Amino acid sequence: MPGIFKRIARFFIVLFLPCSVAFAVDPFVVEDIRVEGLNRIAPGTVFNYLPLKIGDTFDDNRSSDAVRSLFQTGFFNDIELQRSGNILVIRVVERESISEINLVGNKAIKTDDLLEGLAQIDFAVAEVFDESKLDKVKQELKRQYYAQGKYGMKLESTVTRLPGNRVSIELNITEGDAARIRSINIVGNNAYDDDTLIKQFELGPRSLIGFFSKKDQYSRQKLSGDLETLRSFYLDTGYINFRVESTQVSITPDKTEVYITLNITEGEKYTIAEVKLAGELIVPQEDLFGAVFTRAGMVFSRKLVTESSTRITDRLGVDGYSFANVNAIPDVNEDERTVVLTYFIDPGNRVYVRRINFFGNAKTRDEVLRRELRQMEGSWISTVQVERSKTRLNRLGYFAEVNVETPAVSGTTDQVDVNYTVDERPSGNLLLGLGYSQNQGLIFNTSVAQDNFLGSGTRLEFAFNNSSINRQFVLGYTDPYWTIHGISRGFRVSFQETDYGNANITRYNSSSMSLGVNLGIPVSEYNFLSAGVSYERTKLDTFSRFGSSTTLDFIEREGNRFDVVRLSAGFAYDTRNSALFPTRGTLNRISAQLASPGGDLNYYKLDYDTRWFFPVSRDFTFLLKGRVGWGDGFGKTKELPFFENFFAGGPRSVRGYKENHLGPKDEFRRAIGGNLLVVGNAELILPLPFLPQFSNSVRLTGFFDIGNVYTEDDSLTTRDLRASTGISGIWMSPFGVLSVSIASPLRDQPEDETQAFQFTFGTSF
Repeated sequence: MPGIFKRIARFFIVLFLPCSVAFAVDPFVVEDIRVEGLNRIAPGTVFNYLPLKIGDTFDDNRSSDAVRSLFQTGFFNDIELQRSGNILVIRVVERESISEINLVGNKAIKTDDLLEGLAQIDFAVAEVFDESKLDKVKQELKRQYYAQGKYGMKLESTVTRLPGNRVSIELNITEGDAARIRSINIVGNNAYDDDTLIKQFELGPRSLIGFFSKKDQYSRQKLSGDLETLRSFYLDTGYINFRVESTQVSITPDKTEVYITLNITEGEKYTIAEVKLAGELIVPQEDLFGAVFTRAGMVFSRKLVTESSTRITDRLGVDGYSFANVNAIPDVNEDERTVVLTYFIDPGNRVYVRRINFFGNAKTRDEVLRRELRQMEGSWISTVQVERSKTRLNRLGYFAEVNVETPAVSGTTDQVDVNYTVDERPSGNLLLGLGYSQNQGLIFNTSVAQDNFLGSGTRLEFAFNNSSINRQFVLGYTDPYWTIHGISRGFRVSFQETDYGNANITRYNSSSMSLGVNLGIPVSEYNFLSAGVSYERTKLDTFSRFGSSTTLDFIEREGNRFDVVRLSAGFAYDTRNSALFPTRGTLNRISAQLASPGGDLNYYKLDYDTRWFFPVSRDFTFLLKGRVGWGDGFGKTKELPFFENFFAGGPRSVRGYKENHLGPKDEFRRAIGGNLLVVGNAELILPLPFLPQFSNSVRLTGFFDIGNVYTEDDSLTTRDLRASTGISGIWMSPFGVLSVSIASPLRDQPEDETQAFQFTFGTSF
């Protein structure tokens, strides 16, 4: 305390210095200036702040100005001016510097965040120590904790003097618990009861099932957000004159409980009498009205008005008016409690794209990116095409993230650049490792794959996989742009040996070799055709002792070696926003395979796959999936070969049942599959509760599965369908794909083998 009084006294001395030295300073011309007492501060710093120089006349006014200027720097505790001949001597006593700042007891706010905030007000290590700044720091820390509802927070500071004119500062924080909301009382509400309104809030009293929730922890910022939510709720339900008259927050003396009272005025509910368009209507009114959600007779909703304005802006952006301004102007009739809405449109200038630039593609060639674009240089900008181009870049799989910006060209009013910034992920990999699945057991994988070979977009693949079921060799090549029109071409050579007895399937072994070529043909932006031809040679080995009558009869009739020319064709309609983890869009795909005449076997297979993604909210997506497969023989082949049968059950179809186990069985109770497959899935894609930053590599869902397989001799009845429900997760880990599901089987029968927990790791799915 004496030090504080001493500094206050010095302040007043400096303040009235001109009067006190007016008769004590004899003017003289300064021939030199010498500074004494500096340890940390450089003399040049003092000279920079000193309002005089060599050659100036030093008098009482210059004396007071010099002392005042040096004190205002905050660097010194004491300043004394002396004269030695015609030399001005400045004696100073430096303030202490901060040697270290220690924070103790802080948990709600990270130490690094606190130190960063303190540094912004020059309260940091190596800065000059100032008691007044320390007081400000303490007040700011208290304010931050109070904003989090921690009104019982206590803060003590300790300043320790160290040798070398330094200080060590310790801030000891006792955070306490956040004040809990005991009740929220709303006064003035007639249209909605308290419970309905409080359900809209992020804050609220603790419920019986919310013991671990932080909903009842008071926060000033959350309360402000809840008031805006309440205002939006009323404005979205027609109460355009709604007001929050006052807010009272009462805290108990022990600072542990909070009582909140809101006084509101609801006003009357208003409906829309008419919707009009005004301004410069560049595009047909029918298109603009098609973008408007609000209609005459509806209850007024600010949300729908805002969304309508946005949709009109987007529609204008399709025709190049990306800087359009749309304002909804309400004309309120207080007597009739109606609103006439006028959307005033100012399209501005049509905007053209000067250049399209790519950033971040260190490896991928520009031409690989440009061929995916739907927005062209030199044409007017279309916001739809810009976003579609972004989606197509995302679907390549070469990038972890794609962002787009459209900055205006300097000096123009009708030009922009379109800048795509990509974050390249490794598109090539060398995999040597082990995996495990419940069905295939231990799997050895080795593969070399390059999805973006030399940045050209072509894919090269060599793989060898070995498990108790499969031993497979694959060599493949695909050029996604074999022609400039986007027709793809691929070649594939493979050899596979399979022991089906280890896959819950009737016992037999097969070895097959194939060589094929395929084409992909884009018909339109969302429609694709595919075609392929392959030569396949298959050899079957069965066991007379353990083989089923189905396999033995087929081999006796058709033999055990087959040469087949397989023709394939397909059509797909795909609007998904991502090929890996989509959240919206549709996929409808139908494919057909034909073992053509001239081969040892003649048969066909048809497969229809559909997937619909419906965004329920920003965090939830509903997914419906369905698959139907059918196959049969023709010509000299009387039925679909048993090794081409469809199977169901397991992680890829109906979870909760042993893989491939559903459907018809042989005499040894092993699955034999069928020529008809019916599977349906309904899933709710859930947000990651603790790791939202991993949403691009992890997916969590709740699901309901139903399905089965049948033979042509079976009658298709719904009572034979098996079902299950549960939760599942998929992780695209650096070591492989991990798929996990926990399911509860429904409608299962005594002959079914169920499996509540299922997972695969190290294999694709």
